[in-house]
Amino acid sequence: MHEDFERCVRAVQSKDSRFDGWFFTAVLTTRIYCRPGCPAVPPKPRNMTFYPSAAAAQQAGFRACKRCRPDAAPGSPRWNERADLVARAMRLIADGVVDRDGVPGLAARLGYSTRQVERQLRAELGAGPLALARAQRAQTARLLVETSALPMADVAFAAGFSSIRAFNDTVREVFALTPTELRTRAARRRHRAPAADVSGLLTLRLPFRAPLCPDNLFGHLAATAVPGVEEWRDGAYRRTLRLPYGHGIVALRPGSDHIVCRLSLTDWRDLSHAISRCRRLLDLDADPVAVDGLLREDPLLAPYVDKHPGRRVPRTVDGAEFAVRVVLGQQVSTAAARTLAGRLVTAHGEPVADPEGGLTHLFPAPWTLTALDPESLAMPRSRRATLAALVAALTEGGLDLDVGSDWEKARERLTALPGFGPWSVEAVAMRALGDPDAFLPTDLGVRLAAEKLGLPGTPAALVRRAAAWRPWRAYAVQHLWATGDHPINVPPTEGA
Repeated sequence: MHEDFERCVRAVQSKDSRFDGWFFTAVLTTRIYCRPGCPAVPPKPRNMTFYPSAAAAQQAGFRACKRCRPDAAPGSPRWNERADLVARAMRLIADGVVDRDGVPGLAARLGYSTRQVERQLRAELGAGPLALARAQRAQTARLLVETSALPMADVAFAAGFSSIRAFNDTVREVFALTPTELRTRAARRRHRAPAADVSGLLTLRLPFRAPLCPDNLFGHLAATAVPGVEEWRDGAYRRTLRLPYGHGIVALRPGSDHIVCRLSLTDWRDLSHAISRCRRLLDLDADPVAVDGLLREDPLLAPYVDKHPGRRVPRTVDGAEFAVRVVLGQQVSTAAARTLAGRLVTAHGEPVADPEGGLTHLFPAPWTLTALDPESLAMPRSRRATLAALVAALTEGGLDLDVGSDWEKARERLTALPGFGPWSVEAVAMRALGDPDAFLPTDLGVRLAAEKLGLPGTPAALVRRAAAWRPWRAYAVQHLWATGDHPINVPPTEGA
């Protein structure tokens, strides 16, 4: 979009926050870059130029605006809508792969050469993977500087910088302020300094594009919560997280214009990874205006879209975990699936300490389940074989369900596994892979909704009818499910 000058100018002049994250406005006279919805007086069009990423603007010598904080804008929805090389690379960069494994590690995960990855990213985003990762490190650093009382040295390494000098230089270059000055300005805005991090908890805000309907999002997570791993408490969804350097516990609470996120981490280097996973779990980088606009064109869906605009697709923090849970939930009720998963967690999950109580384990990793005796599971023999085949594919068969996976290749590998029919494959595609066009025409809830709305009743006919909802069929499924009275559709209550 950044190449459509007139359209970008109109968005900036109208201060249209819907385009925040889609492109960035750089002001030639002040050498500042902003988000489209910046509250400042818009510059003259002749003084504007546009960039597809914050990293590209930073590379061109522009610093972040101190009013609109463009580095804190919701992520571009493009990377969650597509499955090409650039989108997969951006999801992995947001997940911290470059910080942990470097550009060669990123390229290896993508299955391309480093030269190909560099060329594709520069062509579309105006910056290579190192610059994009640096921009993310700067954003994480700012977040920690302004919202925590962590010592600056701890902030530097938690944000992914290899040295304090690199941290200081980057913050000064990107924000035109030293880290200490950033913290002082933030304290003045709040009229108080950040609270000391005695409890080890960090509280931050996760922005999203409005509107957001929290009912099915948090209702689904609470209704399907695995005992010991997830819970709903005090108006927040809490769960344990398996992270590259350790583990964490997160509490996510819906707010009017942001999600309140409270994190406890055993290693601060996992911060950007944890934030990325939480944003993905709640589908916070979606573009609800685009989604609702298309679905509203269908007269049968329009009343439901109008009633609950901004429905998101509840996703997952761990693709392998969700695939295992899909197998446990095949042909049983939600309650039975929770019970099976809870037993698996008690027997094979890694124990963790929760200062607030309630959460006890990490969900078992695939390599832990390789030693699982299928006969110990209270499931039909065919489903035990399905679980064993899935675990083998995840650990030895090259099945990748992580954020940077190739969606179609993952579908092919899942389909080849015994016991993985269209429903299971598409459920994994929707929740674990994050494909916004995943569709479940054979799902009982979808079929009951189709009957209620007057949509075609057979799966094949429903697929043809749903072609008009592409590429947002996963969101259409959320609206179809909402026609029923299942607990996943309503805001959770205490004790859920």
